[in-house]
Amino acid sequence: MSDKYPESSGRRRFVKGVVGSAAVAGVGTASIAAVDAITNPTGAGGGSTQYFGVENTAGPAPRAMPMVPLETDEEGYLRGVYPEIKEEEQAGQTVQVAREELGGITYEIDWFQYCGVQEYQGLQPSYDGDNYFRYTGGSTYDWQPSSGRMHVDDFDDYESWANDYGEAGIGKPAKGTWRSQDTDNNIPVQIIRSSVLEDKIAEESGEAIDWLEAATEDGFMAILNKCTHFCCAPSGFRSSNYGGAGDKIYCQCHQSIYDPYSIVKRRFVAFPRPEDG
Repeated sequence: MSDKYPESSGRRRFVKGVVGSAAVAGVGTASIAAVDAITNPTGAGGGSTQYFGVENTAGPAPRAMPMVPLETDEEGYLRGVYPEIKEEEQAGQTVQVAREELGGITYEIDWFQYCGVQEYQGLQPSYDGDNYFRYTGGSTYDWQPSSGRMHVDDFDDYESWANDYGEAGIGKPAKGTWRSQDTDNNIPVQIIRSSVLEDKIAEESGEAIDWLEAATEDGFMAILNKCTHFCCAPSGFRSSNYGGAGDKIYCQCHQSIYDPYSIVKRRFVAFPRPEDG
């Protein structure tokens, strides 16, 4: 069988089967869920989960990338919101679940059940660390530091910031991690501060706007930076003009494009809970 993307093409190659959603449901999931119960406890077949994300508008990605609600602390540092941890009785056992109502929808860790992220230490209720967003090295944005917590002052020029792609002044991005201190796997996130978001909240209404009001702050939004196609980390917001991606989030691996200003509610089937015993 010939290689669809030969080395000479410069395009990344992948082995089918590494993608999240149902493809990884049977690999290593049950042991984690048995301890922390991050999966939807609705029976052997899993359960339907609704979430808000940024719409995929082009390319092979099957669904939106989920948003991570955020807030700022009293000193101006940015942090993600982890769902409230509660104890519930399931199959005769007391387990921890991470779930709360936010913006008129149930926000839960099931939102991030793809690409193996559901197995990351930072997504577990037992994670011993904080919720702050931290910069990461090797970013496509040359303005950002390579380490340290993200602060609102870092984005002061968000209404004028520009790079080589798209329209100037529609948003300033950064790449980093969430709940990833001293863990084996980093949870990649993308942060954008934009007046477009502020205007949408001020001028529009509806379910998605209710969500934005609850999940964003001062024009800041956060997205889990894992493409829903083959689990790549998209290169960034306004990082390419390919296929009309100048003002959008572009995944360089297979040219999927996401619009951070088109917030959609989507549904998928969460992984099943582990078998008893």
